[in-house]
Amino acid sequence: MTHWLPVLVHTPVHSQVAGPLTYLSTQTLPVGSLVRVPLGQRELLGVVWDSPTDAGANSLDPDKLRPIAGSLDGIAPLTPAWRQLVTFAARYYQRSLGEVALAALPPQLRDLNTLQLARRLKKHAKGADTAVPGSPITINSVALTAEQTAVLNRFDLEAGPFLLFGATGSGKTEVYLHTVQQLLASDPSAQAMVMVPEINLTPQLEARFMARFGPLYGENAVVSLHSGMTPAQRLKSWLAAHSGVARIVLGTRMAVFASLPNVKLIIVDEEHDPSYKQQEGARYSARDLAIYRGRLEGAKVLLGSATPSLESWYHSRPASEGGRYVRLEMPSRIGANAALPLVRRVDMNHQPKKCVFSPPLLTAIEQRIARGEQSMVFLNRRGYSPVLHCADCDWKSECPHCSAFRVFHKIDRTLRCHHCGYTERVPRACPACGNPDIAPMGRGTERLEEHLAELLASVRRPNSVSAQWPEGEPVRIARIDADTTKLKGELESQLARVHSGEIDVLVGTQMIAKGHDFRRITLVAAVNPDNALFSSDFRAPERLFSLLMQAAGRAGRDADISGQSEMWVQTFHPAHPLFEALKRHDYPAFAAEQLTEREQAAMPPFNFQALVRAEARTQEVAQGFLTAASAAVAGMAEADRLLQHITLYPAVPMSMQRVANVERAQMLIESPSRAALQRFLSAWQTVLHSTRQQPAARGLIRWAVDVDPLAI
Repeated sequence: MTHWLPVLVHTPVHSQVAGPLTYLSTQTLPVGSLVRVPLGQRELLGVVWDSPTDAGANSLDPDKLRPIAGSLDGIAPLTPAWRQLVTFAARYYQRSLGEVALAALPPQLRDLNTLQLARRLKKHAKGADTAVPGSPITINSVALTAEQTAVLNRFDLEAGPFLLFGATGSGKTEVYLHTVQQLLASDPSAQAMVMVPEINLTPQLEARFMARFGPLYGENAVVSLHSGMTPAQRLKSWLAAHSGVARIVLGTRMAVFASLPNVKLIIVDEEHDPSYKQQEGARYSARDLAIYRGRLEGAKVLLGSATPSLESWYHSRPASEGGRYVRLEMPSRIGANAALPLVRRVDMNHQPKKCVFSPPLLTAIEQRIARGEQSMVFLNRRGYSPVLHCADCDWKSECPHCSAFRVFHKIDRTLRCHHCGYTERVPRACPACGNPDIAPMGRGTERLEEHLAELLASVRRPNSVSAQWPEGEPVRIARIDADTTKLKGELESQLARVHSGEIDVLVGTQMIAKGHDFRRITLVAAVNPDNALFSSDFRAPERLFSLLMQAAGRAGRDADISGQSEMWVQTFHPAHPLFEALKRHDYPAFAAEQLTEREQAAMPPFNFQALVRAEARTQEVAQGFLTAASAAVAGMAEADRLLQHITLYPAVPMSMQRVANVERAQMLIESPSRAALQRFLSAWQTVLHSTRQQPAARGLIRWAVDVDPLAI
């Protein structure tokens, strides 16, 4: 008997194929089964969706239906909860089902043939023999602080979701470990998911989880999932999670879609981090989907941060005021003498003109070196200089393909665009007027490192720092940013040198400001944080405060030396309320002020937003497409009802208007009702597709909807 089989394949939203395609099968396959199907001249991976049925024979021509090419019998079907998560994500973020579902599966599943997959599954089954899911827990107990104990008690008694508001160094990771430990002790088949915002934070977390749980559950019990892994590694981890062998999955935002049939706990560390929001394809928020998935799976969800997102902070207000999360607090650092760093503000208006490191800050760094301690200098801009400039004709190193300047990288004498990647050698003279005296303007981490080395050239390390470094050796400065960590293993190597004490001063971007447990650093300096204070982006102050608080948290993490730890902020606006709150480490006060401003301005979380972005060969076409789609709203069915709580703003160029010779425009849609915004966006999809077919849209490359955007 031949069955009609609805199958999802990877189809982007622009293709107008939003749902399953129908294929023929000689066998009844469970919903969620993985299959291979022909599409055009290709053979694709697909997922059986809905219930296999023979219904629909009257609406489809059987002669045009093609049979599936085969099924991946060795892999259990994806669970109903997983399929519901995908369905919700596709609907809420206005993407096609197939795009979300197939992007969530490991890429190698699409590439391996049946025979290759069978070999891989056999190898996986052999490796799974090391796991012992039912073994008793006999983990060495870790002494908990009173705050940790109180948090864990509330976590046990209440349903959540939970927001763990804990100071840097308060022991949030130990709380995560303990909640996982309790879960595995109480349920022999349960699984836990722990998410971190960036790839470079997974190795140290994996090491801690492996040390705690690996000896008891086997080497496959803890697996990672992130885009930095090879396709074979991702497939291995995914199979371990999908089969239930992996008890703990650690990963970045992509891990929220991992197939864990028995997930009972989801932890989102540094939940405020914008890296949890996908910026390409389906623009989902992994943090928000984690909350939804917890509800679907009956799993507890724990969000953790020293500087929660304003949305999560707002949701964790008392239930009597409408709060939906349970707020757990750990305001103190671990250790009898532990203290948060003293914040010092340097008024750059009173420092020597054009100085990069104020004399007091430079003296403080030298004092740390003399004591055998480490310092960290933070600047969120890589490269040597943001721009090369000719003083004679005002030429600047603009990128010919983007609305941006090419950054000067001195180490390889190149001008490099950080948006499209266009690179060329630094010209010997100004390309416009021939002036040989072209000079860098501004500073990136590369120039900062060079300048600091010049300033500290006469300083020598004390003998007590390291046996490997004899007394009188020059100060060792290291830089960690995207340029110095391109090669595999380079980041781990650099961090190891910092931890071992080989480095005196660490210079870097936000890569070093978050999550790392540096025990020897007692001074952190932010040399140029003012740009975000007056940004047109309403989220810029929130991001700056969070970044500075996180950076400050790298100082004084060892209780024995935390009393002398400091955070230095060089600013031309020392009296700004943001720095006042930072000095007191007072996130609640900062959040209260920001939420008041946002409520007055009808900004999130008091209002809901979506962006429609268009990319085209010309700005006129990009804006014209959005304007035409907006004008066509009036002709939609039930337009009055749909527009009742909707505000559509005019189309405008994006702040980065051109990238790689593609012009970009956007249109903002707002509503005080999330449901009303969703109804409108769903109904508007048809209009967007039809507008795409109009002659005026010729030259349009693509369009995309971004729900709950983080950057406008």
